[in-house]
Amino acid sequence: MADHRAQLIALYGGAVQQQGDAVKVTDAARLKSEATDKVVWHAVFGAAPERDAARWLLWELGQATGVRPASIGPIYFARGRGECGGFTVPAINVRMLAYDTARAIFRAAKKRNGGAILLEIARSEIAYTDQRPAEYVSVILAAALREGWSLPVFIQGDHCQVNAKKYQADPRGEVSEVKKLIAEEIAAGFYNIDVDTSTLVDLSKPTLLEQQRLNYEHAAEITHFIRDREPEGVSVSVGAEIGEVGHKNSTVEELRAFMAGYNAELKKHGSPEGISKISVQTGTSHGGVVLPDGTIAKVKLDLDALAALSKSAREEYGMSGAVQHGASTLPPDAFGNFPRLETAEIHLATNFQSLVFDSAALPAELRERMYRWLDGNAESERKAGDTPEQFYYKARKKAIGPFKRDVWSLPPEVRGAIAAELERVFDFLFEQLKVTGTAALVQKYIKAPYLAHASLQRALVTAVDDAEAGE
Repeated sequence: MADHRAQLIALYGGAVQQQGDAVKVTDAARLKSEATDKVVWHAVFGAAPERDAARWLLWELGQATGVRPASIGPIYFARGRGECGGFTVPAINVRMLAYDTARAIFRAAKKRNGGAILLEIARSEIAYTDQRPAEYVSVILAAALREGWSLPVFIQGDHCQVNAKKYQADPRGEVSEVKKLIAEEIAAGFYNIDVDTSTLVDLSKPTLLEQQRLNYEHAAEITHFIRDREPEGVSVSVGAEIGEVGHKNSTVEELRAFMAGYNAELKKHGSPEGISKISVQTGTSHGGVVLPDGTIAKVKLDLDALAALSKSAREEYGMSGAVQHGASTLPPDAFGNFPRLETAEIHLATNFQSLVFDSAALPAELRERMYRWLDGNAESERKAGDTPEQFYYKARKKAIGPFKRDVWSLPPEVRGAIAAELERVFDFLFEQLKVTGTAALVQKYIKAPYLAHASLQRALVTAVDDAEAGE
């Protein structure tokens, strides 16, 4: 490990010096060079010793320069107190061409002096994009360093979701799997966690409290699990969900029922800090609804419900507001509504993936190979009556992991052209969501402590062992 660390540090030509298990940066400008491109490649594709050395180096470079993983919770609770508002935090799922996509995000944010931005990955995405939490954090940190970012970064575990079918078969086992993932995420630097037990809501029950019971009981249990495993000086921003995306629209009455049960359960566990936001359903679905010609159906978004839920979350419970999922495929004129209605956060994913797949810069030969792979390996995604356009639109995310190295290996000019397209979209979204100037909020409210990479890795072993034991 020591030899690999020294070799990677040498790429920076004397601008980085090792000091025990930490590093000192004497010329931060050198981090904005191809040396970081090489380090992140090793962090993703290297053999175990060089991979681990690269991940250590990127983490410690971030610690040395202030590019530290952090919780956005202090900003969210400040919003709940009425100290800030008028913007919506974009939570961007970085699935494909991850390093170049993240670099485009940071470039767009720097142009607008924006800082309140989440980069996230969901439980399901980790599998099909082949990005475990430690790798994901390394890629995000590398992208920030490469672009000269100087603020903390907010990395989120999106949809840490209990699978309803698996829960029915083995309740404790399925909840334990979610806990194991969360333990891995926290140890990697995910200090923002969306707990999604909304899959357990049972609308057949006679009262709202009974409908939400399994949801709030397990959300409180998992919140307590998180609080017990936070690094020193970090209070993880935790979110919960009252309506599964793509299903029945949420109401303020459901929010009140959930919060009554959740707060009572949290008190039993003895955890002082609860959730900072609440995810709701207002008419969208993940990825949108694809029509036979491959276009996306228009969505009827219930803006009145979104506004009422955000208002209730802030004024009654001190949270930042409501979270809108499944937003990336909305029409361009929809995004200005979110900050106007004081929506706390929106989740954006599929449209960026689609942009990469559909880009004229992506070699047609590579796209064709990916589609042929889907024909043989993603048949479960095909429904009777699907057109080829519908099938490939729904299934192509499954090709991201198997072809990750191919995409990362594209010539720099190809990756650069695709990233430029992405950056234009991020520019537009950040303007619409009023992200401009939120770097000042990060500087005011966020204090990210120094955390040694080695201590986090030790914590990971303990946390995962505890989760497997059901503690």
